[in-house]
Amino acid sequence: MFLEKLSNARGIPGDEAQVRALIAEQLKKTVDEYRVDALGNLIALKRATRRNSSRRKILLAAHMDEVGLLVTHIDRDGFVQFDKVGGIDDRVLPSKAVLIGAARVPGVIGFKPQHRSLEAERKKVVAHADLRIDIGAASREDARRVVGPGDSITFDTRFSTFGENCVRGKALDDRAGCALLVEVLRDAYPFDLYAAFTTQEEIGLRGARVAGYSVAPDIALVLEATICDDSPREEEQSPTTRLGAGPALTLADRGLLAHKTLTRFLHETAVAQKIPVQFKQPLVGGTDAGQLHRTRAGVPSAVISLPARYIHSPAAIISLDDFNNALKLLRAALPGLGDLT
Repeated sequence: MFLEKLSNARGIPGDEAQVRALIAEQLKKTVDEYRVDALGNLIALKRATRRNSSRRKILLAAHMDEVGLLVTHIDRDGFVQFDKVGGIDDRVLPSKAVLIGAARVPGVIGFKPQHRSLEAERKKVVAHADLRIDIGAASREDARRVVGPGDSITFDTRFSTFGENCVRGKALDDRAGCALLVEVLRDAYPFDLYAAFTTQEEIGLRGARVAGYSVAPDIALVLEATICDDSPREEEQSPTTRLGAGPALTLADRGLLAHKTLTRFLHETAVAQKIPVQFKQPLVGGTDAGQLHRTRAGVPSAVISLPARYIHSPAAIISLDDFNNALKLLRAALPGLGDLT
């Protein structure tokens, strides 16, 4: 499964080369051309299949980067200080296994054991600035032989199958979207289809801004993983999305009012094809569409997301049923985008 390779690959914002190489290898047989821009975006073009094709340029985007950490300092005892790159909750960090730098140096994010903690300390979240990574070094000099400031840090999590047709892994936001986009590019379309595998989404949608300006599309669709908070709770509350209930369409989030005609078309296509689909709870989260829809003179934009439990953590969970239904929806809807009014 290509998604497994993508999930296991390492690529925090600004360090997406490993992910990009995996995707580029897949694109060699399916697209007419591809290039890498100055920010590291991988932009591919699949040309229209017939002469009387639509002149519209359709852009599909998915981001390659994952949330992670960055080495900032090594103390005199050989422990590694770090900062967060992207939105990671401090609560998920203590005791997690990590890999540091290109050499994949193993480490553990250490914290004070319960036996040595005061009751007041046990009742509060330890800030990431107070945590250190233990790599088994005896001194600063020992540690500096294998790691240094600026090295990328990722969670040491391996992809696996999980439960009822689900998978578990790190970086499923948004390697699941990248895997979807790779599959979409295997088909032919009656318009020029551009694909942008973007960089630095997790720190401000930076790659999307550059890719959108470069391609200047007429329509943009973003393929994402999104918040799934459907676990049991005391008070009944509408979850953002539900696992296994189908791909989620965005109405509005913190950076986008989704294009109504485009979103309605996607929903009507899903209903007509009997593909399960859900709407993401409005005004939660954000995606590359937040930048793409403001490109140049404006771009009608929509988002198709895969619900992901425990997003932005060492291990997220997605449903392969949701993945396959998102692919069905894309294959059913894309041919009609060239004539959508």
